[in-house]
Amino acid sequence: MSGAPSASRTEVVPVLDLRGGVVVRARAGDRARYAPIVTPLSPGSAPADVARGLLSAWPARRLYVADLDAIVDGTAPDLGSLRAIAAACPGVELWVDAGFSTQDGVAAFLASGPRDVVWRPVLGSESQADAALVRRLGCAAVLSLDTRDGLPLGPAALHEDSSAWPPEVIVMTLARVGSGAGPDLEGLARLKARAPDTAFYAAGGLRGPEDLPALEAAGAAGVLVASAIHDGRLRM
Repeated sequence: MSGAPSASRTEVVPVLDLRGGVVVRARAGDRARYAPIVTPLSPGSAPADVARGLLSAWPARRLYVADLDAIVDGTAPDLGSLRAIAAACPGVELWVDAGFSTQDGVAAFLASGPRDVVWRPVLGSESQADAALVRRLGCAAVLSLDTRDGLPLGPAALHEDSSAWPPEVIVMTLARVGSGAGPDLEGLARLKARAPDTAFYAAGGLRGPEDLPALEAAGAAGVLVASAIHDGRLRM
């Protein structure tokens, strides 16, 4: 069924997963099985087309982009796709996870951005060697606390020491991504209790508008969403 938004104030952030220069469909965090997306929102899987389609279904002030080649294989960020998305979505901020793990890598990424576009690096915990880069960048970056099957990915200090967290933190539950299993409300609530002033963005499992009030009650400032928008379960 198609779902209209509830009265929740939870921000919806549409998601694009890139691999091989196209947008792929996430399935329970099993990245090896992601295939080019087929969606009624776009004539194909080209990043610019899919980005426009997502925003036509859910007008948003920011998009989250995961460059899976960079995250998984350590390749350079797909600047061509990122620039195409930025050109297709003027005025929209991009949060980009491209496996950033060094200061030089982040600096090169920021220097490559179009002048009229705000794009911010997302530091995935799974890509970090320690908490140093997250601390150095502070509010210039967004932290993604990545977990799979209940296990934290990356340095334990990033998950345990809230003093290292920037103002905005993604709670990335990889096994729920693309699954429609519902968001991890308990995990989100635990993190919010530890850092009440942090803006948390849930990622993974959103089923539709019925989940938005529960996310707000658990302390989410926003939620990252792809499948529910493509499938018509979440519409503005």
